[in-house]
Amino acid sequence: MADTLTLVPPQVEEYAQAHTERPGAIFEELRETTYARMKSPQMQVGRMEGTFLRMLVKLAHARRVLELGTFTGYSALMMAEGLPDDGELVTCDIDQKAAAVARDFFSRSPHGRKIQLRMGPALETLKTLRGPFDLAFIDADKQNYGAYYDAVVPLLRSGGLLVADNTLWSGRVLQPQSPEDHAIVAFNAKVAADPRVEKVLLTIRDGMMLALKR
Repeated sequence: MADTLTLVPPQVEEYAQAHTERPGAIFEELRETTYARMKSPQMQVGRMEGTFLRMLVKLAHARRVLELGTFTGYSALMMAEGLPDDGELVTCDIDQKAAAVARDFFSRSPHGRKIQLRMGPALETLKTLRGPFDLAFIDADKQNYGAYYDAVVPLLRSGGLLVADNTLWSGRVLQPQSPEDHAIVAFNAKVAADPRVEKVLLTIRDGMMLALKR
């Protein structure tokens, strides 16, 4: 099934997928399960984005990864594959139904043992964590993106990478109307103005902001 949250024409997206490393069979099953069971399956990261996240973990030589927004676990499992055997990924969510799917698939992967799933509001969970983390991925409720950023950056090591999803928000950043639209616009402006990080806003799928901590 084609990913719905993308600013790229479908034919170009299909061409890019055809020339990208194909996910393992467990990811195809997880995608099918998500679309069959969840009300908003498009919240799952796309194949291209998941593969990109795994590559970022490898390129960063990350050993500790933080994720806000587990959903059904696609991105967490992808990034866990990029970690070394003794790596650790802490992922946060509040959706029990989605978390049950994630736990099931984590248990079936040899990389699932690297993942700690923390349930509860992410801002509360973040207060209990100690850095440094090498990479953080934010893909949770959009109105809290700014607060998540403020809480996560101090947990990153110098040279650590923050990645935020949906930062073009289907193009609505150009004419924001809803509270979520304005939250994403404010988040992008916050990152762009932050001298602590080097940043680039990518047009992958629904937009990805990368911020490298100086």
